Amino acid sequence: MRHSPTRSARTLPILAAIATIGTGTLLLSGCASPAASGDTTGPQIVATTTQVGDFVNELVGDDVEVTQLLSPGQSAHSFDPSAAQLLALADADAVVMNGAGLESWLDDALQAAGFDGVLIDSSTGIELFSTDEHDHDDHDDASTDATTDDHDHDHGAGNPHIWTDPELAERMVENISEGLAGLEGIDPAALDAATSASVAKLDALDDWIEQSVGQVPEDQRLLVTNHDAFTYYVDAYDLVFVGSVIPSFDDNAEPSAAEIDELVAAITATGTKAVFSEASLSPKAAEAIAREAGVTVYSGPDALYGDSLGEAGTEGETYVGSQVHNTRLIVESWGVEPSALPAALQG
Repeated sequence: MRHSPTRSARTLPILAAIATIGTGTLLLSGCASPAASGDTTGPQIVATTTQVGDFVNELVGDDVEVTQLLSPGQSAHSFDPSAAQLLALADADAVVMNGAGLESWLDDALQAAGFDGVLIDSSTGIELFSTDEHDHDDHDDASTDATTDDHDHDHGAGNPHIWTDPELAERMVENISEGLAGLEGIDPAALDAATSASVAKLDALDDWIEQSVGQVPEDQRLLVTNHDAFTYYVDAYDLVFVGSVIPSFDDNAEPSAAEIDELVAAITATGTKAVFSEASLSPKAAEAIAREAGVTVYSGPDALYGDSLGEAGTEGETYVGSQVHNTRLIVESWGVEPSALPAALQG
């Protein structure tokens, strides 16, 4: 709607919880993809985030069991896997992660679960922007092997929101495909076909965003978001990032009074017309800042999908849908209509 305690200290309780659950039945209400609830064959795959889960499901279809750890609207920054989810990790043939340091909890979870399968890092080979500023010449090297049995990783201090750039999402899909290709029970021909189809759709998405954004002069492509999750999108399409309500890529941070005043001043000085909340975050701070600055706030169903995709039935249910939703609203906030959506992105 638009209107003007430590990780190690938790390990023993988690292991005890696993012991009480047993190994016969795995209940993952709200955390499993549709494929996980039906009769499936082939390997068992666990995906960490909603975006990664969507990519994996695009590649393997309904014939492979895919369990997604994070639910729609849930942030990976503060995630804590349940005992049932640790059981899913224990039984998994492969775990697919966003990587780039996003899942800081994953190494401990894999160790607690006794996971001994293949770990697929979708961020392999992608250079990360620094987390402390929007300096597009300051990258951290995030090159790693796409699949590894070493579950202890040091991903550096890069911004992990790589999926917000569709070109990088293509790299993620290709990395995931490469990792899945080595699993017993995966049909190589079907995987290749699904990978090609997915990459083609992401190419079409990239072209459509570029055309839609390109209608507006670069110096007028102003963006204010709830937190600093859109760095790669901003860079890909030459937007001007005015600032974020939460002055961090981590949505657990909180703005100080001085930082709020600074953002309001920046909005006023630049002529920014809108503040965007995000679907997985409370809109209250964004609404307060927009009200103080006298600009439109995009919240509720018009919030952006940043850290998480949306619930089933929303525009943000899929990765492509989330990017179409975000771009449409951003472009409309600049006073223009997005380009016509190509057939490849409809439905």
